[in-house]
Amino acid sequence: MKKSASCFLAALVAVGMMSTSASADIKKGQKAYLKTCKNCHGNGTKGAAMHTQDEWDELFANNGELIIKKHAGDKSAAYFNGDMFKAQSQDLRDFLFEYGSDSGNVPSCG
Repeated sequence: MKKSASCFLAALVAVGMMSTSASADIKKGQKAYLKTCKNCHGNGTKGAAMHTQDEWDELFANNGELIIKKHAGDKSAAYFNGDMFKAQSQDLRDFLFEYGSDSGNVPSCG
């Protein structure tokens, strides 16, 4: 009985830790969005709702090839072609995907 209870508690802690780390990626993505995208695309609610979750997946596929191409001629081109985007792209994608227009989710702030 004690062994099964210990296993259950260990599994519960592991699941709790995984959900916290998944949430952290979204929070990092929200910070990146607010810093780099808000000026042109508005707050996070408006920006994330520009596309569906599938469309965000497409835009960020192949290391963000399509989203980089969409921003090639504007003032953010340096960001999208730089190391900062490479470092933040997965978190940014996670944020935008989580709050995409068809997700039913709304970010709490920004």
